[in-house]
Amino acid sequence: MADQRGAVPGGGVIAVAGEALVDLVPTDDGRFDAVPGGSPANVAVGLARLEVPVRMLARLSYDPLGVRIRAHLEANGVDLDYAMRATEPTSLAIVAVGRDGTASYDFRVDGTADWQWRDAELATALDQGPAGPVLAVHSGSLALTRQPGAAALHRLLSRARSRATVSYDPNCRPLLMGEPAAVLRQVHDVLAVADVVKVSAEDLAWLTPGRAAEAVIADWLARGPALVAVTLGADGALASTAAEPDAVVHRPGRKVDVVDTVGAGDAFTAGLLAGLRCRALLGADRRAVLRALSPSELAPVLDEAVLTAALTCTRRGADPPTYRERERVLRQP
Repeated sequence: MADQRGAVPGGGVIAVAGEALVDLVPTDDGRFDAVPGGSPANVAVGLARLEVPVRMLARLSYDPLGVRIRAHLEANGVDLDYAMRATEPTSLAIVAVGRDGTASYDFRVDGTADWQWRDAELATALDQGPAGPVLAVHSGSLALTRQPGAAALHRLLSRARSRATVSYDPNCRPLLMGEPAAVLRQVHDVLAVADVVKVSAEDLAWLTPGRAAEAVIADWLARGPALVAVTLGADGALASTAAEPDAVVHRPGRKVDVVDTVGAGDAFTAGLLAGLRCRALLGADRRAVLRALSPSELAPVLDEAVLTAALTCTRRGADPPTYRERERVLRQP
Protein backbone atom coordinates (compact mmCIF):
# COMPACT_ATOMS: atom_id res chain seq x y z
CA MET A 1 0.00 0.00 0.00
CA ALA A 2 1.30 3.43 -0.92
CA ASP A 3 1.57 6.18 1.66
CA GLN A 4 -1.29 8.63 2.17
CA ARG A 5 0.31 11.33 0.03
CA GLY A 6 -0.71 9.42 -3.03
CA ALA A 7 2.78 8.46 -4.18
CA VAL A 8 2.49 5.37 -6.34
CA PRO A 9 5.74 3.49 -7.09
CA GLY A 10 7.00 4.71 -10.45
CA GLY A 11 5.07 7.97 -10.26
CA GLY A 12 2.22 8.96 -12.49
CA VAL A 13 0.08 11.93 -13.42
CA ILE A 14 -3.63 12.64 -13.45
CA ALA A 15 -4.72 14.69 -16.47
CA VAL A 16 -7.82 16.88 -16.16
CA ALA A 17 -9.59 18.07 -19.30
CA GLY A 18 -12.21 20.77 -19.54
CA GLU A 19 -13.19 24.29 -18.67
CA ALA A 20 -11.18 26.79 -16.68
CA LEU A 21 -13.33 29.87 -16.18
CA VAL A 22 -13.86 32.71 -13.72
CA ASP A 23 -16.53 32.59 -11.00
CA LEU A 24 -17.96 35.88 -9.82
CA VAL A 25 -18.53 35.00 -6.15
CA PRO A 26 -20.60 37.35 -3.96
CA THR A 27 -18.94 38.92 -0.93
CA ASP A 28 -20.49 39.98 2.37
CA ASP A 29 -20.53 43.65 1.31
CA GLY A 30 -22.60 42.96 -1.82
CA ARG A 31 -19.72 42.99 -4.29
CA PHE A 32 -18.26 40.14 -6.35
CA ASP A 33 -14.82 38.56 -6.23
CA ALA A 34 -13.45 37.25 -9.55
CA VAL A 35 -12.25 33.77 -8.57
CA PRO A 36 -10.74 31.22 -10.98
CA GLY A 37 -13.00 28.19 -11.24
CA GLY A 38 -14.72 25.77 -13.57
CA SER A 39 -15.34 22.20 -12.42
CA PRO A 40 -12.36 20.53 -14.16
CA ALA A 41 -9.97 23.32 -13.14
CA ASN A 42 -11.20 23.02 -9.55
CA VAL A 43 -10.49 19.29 -9.62
CA ALA A 44 -6.97 19.95 -10.93
CA VAL A 45 -6.27 22.44 -8.13
CA GLY A 46 -7.74 20.05 -5.57
CA LEU A 47 -5.46 17.25 -6.75
CA ALA A 48 -2.39 19.48 -6.73
CA ARG A 49 -3.13 20.62 -3.18
CA LEU A 50 -3.36 16.94 -2.20
CA GLU A 51 0.17 16.57 -3.60
CA VAL A 52 -0.86 14.60 -6.68
CA PRO A 53 0.99 15.45 -9.92
CA VAL A 54 -1.64 16.87 -12.26
CA ARG A 55 -1.71 18.37 -15.74
CA MET A 56 -4.51 20.61 -16.97
CA LEU A 57 -5.82 20.19 -20.51
CA ALA A 58 -7.51 23.54 -20.98
CA ARG A 59 -7.86 26.27 -23.57
CA LEU A 60 -6.70 29.38 -21.71
CA SER A 61 -7.29 32.84 -23.11
CA TYR A 62 -4.75 35.60 -22.72
CA ASP A 63 -7.38 38.18 -21.85
CA PRO A 64 -7.13 39.61 -18.28
CA LEU A 65 -9.37 36.89 -16.82
CA GLY A 66 -7.45 34.14 -18.61
CA VAL A 67 -4.17 35.48 -17.29
CA ARG A 68 -5.63 35.34 -13.78
CA ILE A 69 -6.70 31.71 -14.29
CA ARG A 70 -3.25 30.75 -15.59
CA ALA A 71 -1.55 32.40 -12.61
CA HIS A 72 -3.91 30.62 -10.20
CA LEU A 73 -3.26 27.18 -11.72
CA GLU A 74 0.50 27.70 -11.83
CA ALA A 75 0.59 28.99 -8.25
CA ASN A 76 -1.11 25.76 -7.14
CA GLY A 77 1.39 23.56 -8.95
CA VAL A 78 -0.82 22.47 -11.86
CA ASP A 79 1.21 21.58 -14.97
CA LEU A 80 0.11 23.80 -17.88
CA ASP A 81 2.56 22.45 -20.44
CA TYR A 82 -0.34 20.76 -22.24
CA ALA A 83 -2.76 23.69 -22.05
CA MET A 84 -3.61 25.56 -25.23
CA ARG A 85 -3.23 29.30 -25.81
CA ALA A 86 -6.69 30.39 -26.95
CA THR A 87 -7.68 33.51 -28.84
CA GLU A 88 -11.31 33.42 -27.71
CA PRO A 89 -12.40 35.20 -24.49
CA THR A 90 -12.64 33.54 -21.06
CA SER A 91 -15.91 31.99 -19.89
CA LEU A 92 -17.66 33.58 -16.92
CA ALA A 93 -19.93 32.10 -14.23
CA ILE A 94 -21.98 34.32 -11.91
CA VAL A 95 -22.57 32.64 -8.55
CA ALA A 96 -25.55 33.16 -6.25
CA VAL A 97 -25.32 31.74 -2.71
CA GLY A 98 -28.47 30.87 -0.76
CA ARG A 99 -28.94 31.27 2.97
CA ASP A 100 -27.91 27.64 3.50
CA GLY A 101 -24.69 28.17 1.50
CA THR A 102 -25.97 26.33 -1.58
CA ALA A 103 -24.67 27.79 -4.82
CA SER A 104 -26.48 28.38 -8.11
CA TYR A 105 -24.99 29.68 -11.34
CA ASP A 106 -25.60 31.91 -14.32
CA PHE A 107 -23.17 31.86 -17.25
CA ARG A 108 -21.62 33.97 -20.01
CA VAL A 109 -20.14 31.37 -22.36
CA ASP A 110 -21.12 32.10 -25.97
CA GLY A 111 -18.06 31.90 -28.23
CA THR A 112 -15.66 31.53 -25.33
CA ALA A 113 -12.41 29.57 -25.26
CA ASP A 114 -13.41 26.43 -23.35
CA TRP A 115 -15.62 24.83 -25.99
CA GLN A 116 -13.47 25.13 -29.13
CA TRP A 117 -11.31 21.98 -28.82
CA ARG A 118 -9.93 20.37 -31.95
CA ASP A 119 -8.43 16.88 -32.08
CA ALA A 120 -5.01 18.25 -33.06
CA GLU A 121 -4.87 20.27 -29.82
CA LEU A 122 -5.19 17.04 -27.82
CA ALA A 123 -2.75 14.95 -29.85
CA THR A 124 -0.04 14.95 -27.14
CA ALA A 125 -2.36 15.15 -24.13
CA LEU A 126 -1.56 11.62 -22.96
CA ASP A 127 2.20 11.71 -23.56
CA GLN A 128 4.47 10.74 -20.70
CA GLY A 129 6.14 13.69 -18.99
CA PRO A 130 8.79 14.21 -16.32
CA ALA A 131 6.36 13.12 -13.57
CA GLY A 132 5.68 9.79 -15.28
CA PRO A 133 2.86 8.29 -17.34
CA VAL A 134 -0.74 9.46 -17.30
CA LEU A 135 -2.53 7.18 -14.81
CA ALA A 136 -5.97 8.74 -15.16
CA VAL A 137 -7.87 11.27 -17.25
CA HIS A 138 -10.74 13.18 -15.67
CA SER A 139 -13.34 15.28 -17.46
CA GLY A 140 -16.97 16.30 -17.26
CA SER A 141 -19.34 19.18 -16.70
CA LEU A 142 -19.94 21.69 -19.49
CA ALA A 143 -16.89 20.69 -21.52
CA LEU A 144 -18.44 17.33 -22.42
CA THR A 145 -21.78 18.82 -23.49
CA ARG A 146 -20.92 21.96 -25.46
CA GLN A 147 -19.92 21.54 -29.08
CA PRO A 148 -17.71 21.54 -31.03
CA GLY A 149 -15.21 20.74 -28.29
CA ALA A 150 -17.28 18.06 -26.53
CA ALA A 151 -16.82 15.58 -29.37
CA ALA A 152 -13.04 16.02 -29.32
CA LEU A 153 -12.91 15.50 -25.55
CA HIS A 154 -15.07 12.38 -25.82
CA ARG A 155 -12.62 10.99 -28.38
CA LEU A 156 -9.77 11.78 -25.99
CA LEU A 157 -11.45 9.78 -23.22
CA SER A 158 -12.03 6.86 -25.59
CA ARG A 159 -8.38 6.95 -26.62
CA ALA A 160 -7.22 7.23 -23.01
CA ARG A 161 -9.04 4.08 -21.90
CA SER A 162 -6.38 1.75 -23.31
CA ARG A 163 -3.71 3.22 -21.04
CA ALA A 164 -5.40 5.06 -18.15
CA THR A 165 -8.35 5.17 -15.79
CA VAL A 166 -11.12 7.39 -17.14
CA SER A 167 -12.94 9.55 -14.56
CA TYR A 168 -16.17 11.45 -15.19
CA ASP A 169 -18.45 13.92 -13.39
CA PRO A 170 -21.60 15.03 -15.27
CA ASN A 171 -21.81 18.10 -12.97
CA CYS A 172 -25.08 19.18 -14.57
CA ARG A 173 -25.82 22.80 -15.30
CA PRO A 174 -29.48 22.81 -16.44
CA LEU A 175 -29.31 26.43 -17.57
CA LEU A 176 -26.87 25.49 -20.36
CA MET A 177 -27.24 21.78 -21.01
CA GLY A 178 -30.72 21.53 -22.53
CA GLU A 179 -33.36 18.88 -21.85
CA PRO A 180 -32.56 16.27 -19.18
CA ALA A 181 -33.43 13.33 -21.44
CA ALA A 182 -30.94 14.48 -24.07
CA VAL A 183 -28.25 15.09 -21.46
CA LEU A 184 -28.86 11.64 -19.96
CA ARG A 185 -28.19 10.08 -23.36
CA GLN A 186 -24.88 11.96 -23.46
CA VAL A 187 -24.09 10.75 -19.94
CA HIS A 188 -24.76 7.15 -20.97
CA ASP A 189 -22.36 7.57 -23.90
CA VAL A 190 -19.57 8.65 -21.55
CA LEU A 191 -20.37 5.88 -19.05
CA ALA A 192 -19.41 3.39 -21.74
CA VAL A 193 -15.77 4.53 -21.53
CA ALA A 194 -15.59 5.70 -17.89
CA ASP A 195 -14.12 3.76 -14.96
CA VAL A 196 -14.79 6.17 -12.08
CA VAL A 197 -17.97 8.25 -11.97
CA LYS A 198 -18.93 10.89 -9.43
CA VAL A 199 -22.40 12.43 -9.60
CA SER A 200 -24.37 14.53 -7.11
CA ALA A 201 -27.83 13.72 -5.78
CA GLU A 202 -28.89 17.09 -7.23
CA ASP A 203 -27.69 15.99 -10.67
CA LEU A 204 -29.63 12.73 -10.37
CA ALA A 205 -32.81 14.55 -9.34
CA TRP A 206 -32.59 16.44 -12.63
CA LEU A 207 -31.37 13.58 -14.85
CA THR A 208 -33.41 10.71 -13.39
CA PRO A 209 -36.25 12.21 -11.32
CA GLY A 210 -37.93 9.83 -8.91
CA ARG A 211 -35.23 7.14 -9.06
CA ALA A 212 -33.40 6.13 -5.92
CA ALA A 213 -29.66 6.79 -5.95
CA GLU A 214 -28.97 3.11 -5.25
CA ALA A 215 -30.93 2.11 -8.36
CA VAL A 216 -29.01 4.58 -10.51
CA ILE A 217 -25.70 3.34 -9.13
CA ALA A 218 -26.57 -0.24 -10.13
CA ASP A 219 -27.79 0.87 -13.56
CA TRP A 220 -24.69 2.96 -14.26
CA LEU A 221 -22.30 0.24 -13.07
CA ALA A 222 -23.96 -2.14 -15.54
CA ARG A 223 -23.08 0.30 -18.34
CA GLY A 224 -19.33 -0.09 -17.80
CA PRO A 225 -17.80 1.86 -14.90
CA ALA A 226 -15.86 0.18 -12.13
CA LEU A 227 -16.99 2.62 -9.42
CA VAL A 228 -19.91 5.02 -9.12
CA ALA A 229 -20.18 7.52 -6.25
CA VAL A 230 -23.13 9.78 -5.45
CA THR A 231 -22.55 12.82 -3.24
CA LEU A 232 -25.36 13.72 -0.84
CA GLY A 233 -24.25 17.14 0.37
CA ALA A 234 -24.28 17.30 4.16
CA ASP A 235 -25.35 13.63 4.31
CA GLY A 236 -22.06 12.34 2.87
CA ALA A 237 -21.83 9.96 -0.06
CA LEU A 238 -22.96 6.62 -1.46
CA ALA A 239 -20.83 4.41 -3.70
CA SER A 240 -20.47 0.91 -5.03
CA THR A 241 -18.22 -1.03 -7.39
CA ALA A 242 -18.85 -3.36 -10.29
CA ALA A 243 -17.93 -6.46 -8.28
CA GLU A 244 -20.74 -5.87 -5.77
CA PRO A 245 -23.16 -3.34 -7.28
CA ASP A 246 -25.82 -4.01 -4.64
CA ALA A 247 -23.38 -3.53 -1.75
CA VAL A 248 -23.78 0.24 -1.62
CA VAL A 249 -21.50 1.91 0.91
CA HIS A 250 -22.81 5.00 2.72
CA ARG A 251 -20.35 7.28 4.47
CA PRO A 252 -21.71 10.12 6.61
CA GLY A 253 -21.00 13.77 6.04
CA ARG A 254 -18.72 15.89 8.22
CA LYS A 255 -20.33 18.58 10.35
CA VAL A 256 -18.75 21.93 9.49
CA ASP A 257 -19.71 25.60 9.51
CA VAL A 258 -20.70 26.14 5.89
CA VAL A 259 -19.69 29.37 4.19
CA ASP A 260 -20.76 28.17 0.75
CA THR A 261 -20.76 24.96 -1.28
CA VAL A 262 -18.90 26.33 -4.31
CA GLY A 263 -16.43 23.69 -5.52
CA ALA A 264 -17.42 21.09 -2.91
CA GLY A 265 -18.29 18.43 -5.48
CA ASP A 266 -15.04 19.06 -7.33
CA ALA A 267 -13.11 18.75 -4.07
CA PHE A 268 -14.83 15.40 -3.47
CA THR A 269 -13.70 14.25 -6.92
CA ALA A 270 -10.13 15.33 -6.20
CA GLY A 271 -10.20 13.51 -2.87
CA LEU A 272 -11.63 10.40 -4.49
CA LEU A 273 -9.03 10.27 -7.26
CA ALA A 274 -6.19 11.03 -4.83
CA GLY A 275 -7.39 8.22 -2.58
CA LEU A 276 -7.50 5.76 -5.45
CA ARG A 277 -4.06 6.84 -6.60
CA CYS A 278 -2.47 6.43 -3.19
CA ARG A 279 -3.80 2.87 -3.11
CA ALA A 280 -2.34 2.07 -6.55
CA LEU A 281 -5.80 1.70 -8.10
CA LEU A 282 -5.35 3.99 -11.12
CA GLY A 283 -4.13 2.98 -14.57
CA ALA A 284 -5.51 0.66 -17.22
CA ASP A 285 -3.55 -2.26 -15.76
CA ARG A 286 -5.33 -1.74 -12.40
CA ARG A 287 -8.84 -1.73 -13.85
CA ALA A 288 -9.67 -5.28 -12.71
CA VAL A 289 -8.45 -4.54 -9.18
CA LEU A 290 -10.51 -1.34 -9.05
CA ARG A 291 -13.61 -3.21 -10.20
CA ALA A 292 -13.12 -5.76 -7.43
CA LEU A 293 -12.74 -3.18 -4.64
CA SER A 294 -14.65 -4.38 -1.57
CA PRO A 295 -16.97 -2.22 0.57
CA SER A 296 -14.44 -2.24 3.41
CA GLU A 297 -11.71 -1.02 1.06
CA LEU A 298 -13.98 1.60 -0.49
CA ALA A 299 -15.14 3.16 2.79
CA PRO A 300 -11.88 4.94 3.78
CA VAL A 301 -11.49 6.33 0.24
CA LEU A 302 -14.96 7.85 0.52
CA ASP A 303 -14.21 9.22 3.99
CA GLU A 304 -11.19 11.09 2.64
CA ALA A 305 -13.24 12.48 -0.26
CA VAL A 306 -16.11 13.54 2.01
CA LEU A 307 -13.71 15.36 4.32
CA THR A 308 -12.02 17.10 1.38
CA ALA A 309 -15.40 18.41 0.27
CA ALA A 310 -16.47 19.42 3.78
CA LEU A 311 -13.34 21.48 4.38
CA THR A 312 -13.94 23.30 1.09
CA CYS A 313 -17.36 24.35 2.37
CA THR A 314 -15.78 26.18 5.32
CA ARG A 315 -14.36 28.94 3.10
CA ARG A 316 -15.59 31.14 0.31
CA GLY A 317 -15.47 29.88 -3.27
CA ALA A 318 -13.67 26.86 -4.70
CA ASP A 319 -10.82 26.71 -2.20
CA PRO A 320 -10.00 23.04 -1.50
CA PRO A 321 -7.77 21.97 1.38
CA THR A 322 -4.13 21.03 1.15
CA TYR A 323 -2.94 17.55 2.01
CA ARG A 324 -1.58 18.78 5.36
CA GLU A 325 -4.80 20.58 6.26
CA ARG A 326 -6.83 17.48 5.59
CA GLU A 327 -4.39 15.19 7.41
CA ARG A 328 -4.61 17.30 10.56
CA VAL A 329 -8.36 16.66 10.67
CA LEU A 330 -8.11 12.99 9.72
CA ARG A 331 -5.74 12.41 12.62
CA GLN A 332 -8.05 13.96 15.17
CA PRO A 333 -9.68 11.39 17.52
